[in-house]
Amino acid sequence: MEEMHHIDTVEGDEGRMCINMEWGAFGDDGVLDDIRTEFDHEIDMGSLNPGKQLFEKMISGMYMGELVRLILVKMAKEELLFGGKLSPELLATGRFETKDVSDIEGEKDGIRKAREVLVRLGLDPTQEDCVATHRICQIVSTRSANLCAATLAAVLRRIKENKGEERLRSTIGVDGSVYKKHPHFAKRLHKTVRRLVPDCDVRFLRSEDGSGKGAAMVTAVAHRLADQHRARQKILEPLKLSREQLLEVKRRMKLEMERGLSKETHAIAPVKMLPTYVCATPDGTEKGDFLALDLGGTNFRVLLVRVRNGKRRGVEMHNKIYTIPQEVMHGTGDELFDHIVQCIADFLEYMGMKGVSLPLGFTFSFPCKQNSLDESILLQWTKGFKASGCEGEDVVTLLKEAIHRREEFDLDVVAVVNDTVGTMMTCGYEDPHCEVGLIIGTGCNACYMEEMRNVELVEGEEGRMCVNMEWGAFGDNGCLEDLRTEFDVAVDELSLNAGKQRFEKMISGMYLGEIVRNILIDFTKRGLLFRGRISERLKTRGIFETKFLSQIESDRLALLQVRAILQHLGLESTCDDSIIVKEVCTVVARRAAQLCGAGLAAVVDKIRENRGLDTLKVTVGVDGTLYKLHPHFAKVMHATVKDLAPKCDVSFLESEDGSGKGAALITAVACRIREAGQR
Repeated sequence: MEEMHHIDTVEGDEGRMCINMEWGAFGDDGVLDDIRTEFDHEIDMGSLNPGKQLFEKMISGMYMGELVRLILVKMAKEELLFGGKLSPELLATGRFETKDVSDIEGEKDGIRKAREVLVRLGLDPTQEDCVATHRICQIVSTRSANLCAATLAAVLRRIKENKGEERLRSTIGVDGSVYKKHPHFAKRLHKTVRRLVPDCDVRFLRSEDGSGKGAAMVTAVAHRLADQHRARQKILEPLKLSREQLLEVKRRMKLEMERGLSKETHAIAPVKMLPTYVCATPDGTEKGDFLALDLGGTNFRVLLVRVRNGKRRGVEMHNKIYTIPQEVMHGTGDELFDHIVQCIADFLEYMGMKGVSLPLGFTFSFPCKQNSLDESILLQWTKGFKASGCEGEDVVTLLKEAIHRREEFDLDVVAVVNDTVGTMMTCGYEDPHCEVGLIIGTGCNACYMEEMRNVELVEGEEGRMCVNMEWGAFGDNGCLEDLRTEFDVAVDELSLNAGKQRFEKMISGMYLGEIVRNILIDFTKRGLLFRGRISERLKTRGIFETKFLSQIESDRLALLQVRAILQHLGLESTCDDSIIVKEVCTVVARRAAQLCGAGLAAVVDKIRENRGLDTLKVTVGVDGTLYKLHPHFAKVMHATVKDLAPKCDVSFLESEDGSGKGAALITAVACRIREAGQR
């Protein structure tokens, strides 16, 4: 069994394939000429295929008896045997058979058997002639066994190196009349193999009718593998989306966007299209020191952002990361915001700025309804948060109350920002064409600059406003049911917010690993993976992290490394298992990227139609670990957008810390506009 990546004549580089060596032709290029004898040359010249199968002619049953005959003839001619006499039978090709060699080397009466064979050949042998014939048979058959062992040792050494194992355990299936019927051949072969590869534990297993039974077994195995492959493909088929399905996702997303923007349908629309009150992007005149908070997962950051204009234009950042313990995430709102303020106090002391009052931007990456730039009502917790007393409350008020409870410092909370909006602003600082923000990490969301006339929840017709789509909830009204699989349903039902954020649960980093785990369990239960054995580790929710998808799909990762990841997860796998796991990861991640691309195609097409343009040039600012770390996600998403929105020239700009820097930039813009108004 050879590694596929070594077989250049066959496409594909994963798994293994059985190689038929045809090693009988070893030496046909002359590499064995130094060990071939005059008898080997004579046998070859008298054969039906001179110059070919030279190795086979030195070891196989077809030629072993003939080699002994030629040696006996030469020795007789040189008067070393039979008193120098030859018989017509001894001179006849093929009269000394390999069966005779086996009989002469038998445990009992070998010398007597040699006499019988020689008499049959018309000779009158002495006792010494019989002993010499016995010895010649031993030498010829031993050479055959040793040559066979040497080549087997080379094969075992290669398998061992391929697997990278310190000690190889391997079984060799053997068939053939010489191996089975010669009294000593097998023992000599085994002994020499073990001497040549002492770091391999080799077992030899005799085949019962290998050529007939084996052909049937190969057919049976191929049939089983084909059946299993078909069964796996049938299970994975619903996860493979056609172009028509993706166009339908785009159409439905545009419809849900319209429902979210409309005053009449907003209340029942799952895609909330929330006004952010961010109506301007940086113009380069912003300057000053700003604090930024970034809350969107288990890690919470506090940042000091220094914005400079003029010749020194740029942004300098200092930050510190704090963890939010699970008991705080699931505790009361007061406990959560007291913890946040404690982190701010620690950071100010760390920066030597204790007691300083600065404008603050708060990146709060959860679905909120904003009534102004500095008022944001939490609609619902996502991403594992469940702090009580927060949903339906203004998070700025909750933050200010916690600051006042501490009585150590005061802060001017200027803006509450979604991380998606922060990403758009950060990229907008670098590229004026950036009008869309996209996050693909633990969660998934998008925002974009919508025409004010379409934002019916806010008065005014002029200009544009950034709309936080909260598209993770797309499908919560059932409009994606035809695309959701049993695995999506299983992941949703066991989540903290069952029935909500259904689109996000098909796309984002928090859920992709769990989708893969559910598929692997289903495959295993059906006997299509891991030999049908489900480990306790595989039963553990969350054990298959999305980072493993990115690692497993890496083009640079050999199959052995994929197996190592699975072993780390307590999953004993074969190379075939690793190939299957990699395919599942590919299908799940590709669907996520395509769905994300279909949603984005709806956004950019809407911007183009809003402005009555034939073509639109637009930049999407992107942040998030899945987009940045997964080896293929970005490429698949880009291709999907290009295919589904052909009239839009879409560029993608990776955000450098959109959630932190973006909050500070929005705060800086708001302060600039506020100061201009005061003047």
